[in-house]
Amino acid sequence: MMRHAFIALTLSFLCLAGPATAQSVVAGGGDGPVEINADDGIEWQRDTKAYIARGNARAARSGVEVLADTLTAFYRDGKEDDGQEIFRIDADGNVRVQSKSEKAFGDKGVYHVDQAVFVLVGKKLRLETESATITARDTLEYWDQRQLAVARGEAIVVGSDGRLRADILTAHIAKSGKRDIDQIDAFGNVLVSTGSEIARGDEGVYNPRTEIATLCGNVKITRGKNQLNGACAEVNLKTGRSRLVGRGGRVKGIFEPKK
Repeated sequence: MMRHAFIALTLSFLCLAGPATAQSVVAGGGDGPVEINADDGIEWQRDTKAYIARGNARAARSGVEVLADTLTAFYRDGKEDDGQEIFRIDADGNVRVQSKSEKAFGDKGVYHVDQAVFVLVGKKLRLETESATITARDTLEYWDQRQLAVARGEAIVVGSDGRLRADILTAHIAKSGKRDIDQIDAFGNVLVSTGSEIARGDEGVYNPRTEIATLCGNVKITRGKNQLNGACAEVNLKTGRSRLVGRGGRVKGIFEPKK
């Protein structure tokens, strides 16, 4: 994403006292240019060392876009002739972060440029890819250098015939090809629900392509009044079928007879 961004502005832009219509600026740096534009103009605040882009604001770099009602870019003085170095971008209102393969949505966001980490918060946090859609209650993070997306707080991924929920979902994004999600790790209060049963475990792994979730640790599968207990289980979110896997532990079934 927009790592080590340096902004080189023309004199006419630096002399702006307030916003103007359809302002734009192109930033230059070692990792490629950064373009910032907005419908209602860009304001320079000398005292706070910030540039504020208002009205359908957009920041783009290397195929990644950050869009919001307002973007605020904070900078520090660069070294020698490098100009000004942007180290943080705040996004406020209808925030979207998107590339060719991923889209993330939130109400507010902060991009930490040095660490290449974007954090979204809001009521309807969502990450969309070709293979999976992940929602969260608390935060949605994107770690560009590590190719990870982390959803925290009642995080949910939905399959064809079920869904997986956990305290934290960590999505591993492929570094080549379509850059889609290869694997999703689930931690804390993991629950997989299908049309006919519920499976619980301490942790899990979900493959978006096969739609198979593997749960381990105090696994319980409940169907009506019947229950299966074991070390691990596999649940297919496409077909709704599940099976216990021993993996070193005994499998136990509790069945309620018909009256």
